[in-house]
Amino acid sequence: MVPNSEFIDYLLELLKETGDVKVRSMFGGYGIYQQGIMFALVADDVLYLKTDEDNLAEFEQRGLQPFHYERNGKQLSMSYSEAPGEALDDPDEMTLWAGKAIDAARRSAMKKRTR
Repeated sequence: MVPNSEFIDYLLELLKETGDVKVRSMFGGYGIYQQGIMFALVADDVLYLKTDEDNLAEFEQRGLQPFHYERNGKQLSMSYSEAPGEALDDPDEMTLWAGKAIDAARRSAMKKRTR
């Protein structure tokens, strides 16, 4: 079941070309999955895409902020960064950036499996 949110509905429309995408509610936000692997998250109506050592520089060069949250009074970050604005306006750009995030999520999943 897709959570009820206009922003999520809009993102799902933008992500149509990336294949079968699922959305799950989590911790006040949403996780976005392809083939059971989370490649994006939404918090406070901001889309964050999965990053790793292979694609993080592209996000940093554009000044895109990493996802931060607070736990036990400490600021923590996850390997997700804000999606570029043009990806939120153009399905082709979203497909490109989502593909990079999906690749990073797959690499991360493979590393976890080989440990």
